[in-house]
Amino acid sequence: MTPDVLTSPVEPANRQRLDRWSAQLLRLSSLLLVTTVWISAALFGLYILAYYASALYQGDMARWNQVLPRLYEQTTTAATTGIGLHFAAGGIILILGSIQLVDSVRTRFPAVHRWVGRVYVVACVIAALGGLAFILMKGTIGGSAMNVGFALYGLLMLVASVATYRYAVLGDMVRHRAWALRLYALAIGSWLYRIEYGFWVMLTDGLGHTKTFDGWFDRFMAFFFYLPNLLVVEVFVRASHRRAAPIARIAGSLVLLAATTFLIVGTYYFTLYYWGPAISNWITGAPQGRLGQ
Repeated sequence: MTPDVLTSPVEPANRQRLDRWSAQLLRLSSLLLVTTVWISAALFGLYILAYYASALYQGDMARWNQVLPRLYEQTTTAATTGIGLHFAAGGIILILGSIQLVDSVRTRFPAVHRWVGRVYVVACVIAALGGLAFILMKGTIGGSAMNVGFALYGLLMLVASVATYRYAVLGDMVRHRAWALRLYALAIGSWLYRIEYGFWVMLTDGLGHTKTFDGWFDRFMAFFFYLPNLLVVEVFVRASHRRAAPIARIAGSLVLLAATTFLIVGTYYFTLYYWGPAISNWITGAPQGRLGQ
């Protein structure tokens, strides 16, 4: 018998084991990332409501300016309304978004998935339009680079919102899920923006960052807080395809695990020093300090 005959039954078996192992690794790394994102994004969503939304009924709108100067000015009521809607809808998005990614909710409670999805998409549209209105009427503190970067972010969120809803109505679940993941990747951008800035300031003492957000790092971050997210989603969408090679699934898993590690560390740091105290003060009724990071 030839060596080819002797080894032919073994090679397919090895390929099948590798295929199963890589698929399982991708599922587990995806689950870990989704769980981490849900917990962290939900905490940030509560923080948004605790710090920004509470400023509305507490009559302390100037608190917004502790994060970005000129967010609130009494003479720009329309722009303030737009950014206020952006913040309120953003908190809803971050709390509800990860629920839509849970398989058991989609399969066991499809009606809940559909109705939560409608609220989620509407909130995404409101957040995008509110932010775009603010940019159009007032502009951002960072100038042209931030205006362009944030406006592109809002437009991409609008496109993803429409596509997510459209493919759900058409019954094209493959495209619907892909666009829902893209929308989610964009929706968590504001949360990642804070985490990435926090790490940068902590590690470099704010190199390239200015108080008016027009430094070289600020201009870079005007695009970086959402474009890499879309790249990660594209890697996942392609790696999760049934005909994807095992090496592609393994590479996709490593990307997801790296992102998970980054988010776990960031979530711990921000919850300890910023989000946690703001939420605690909101619940207990204590005055909010300078926690708007």
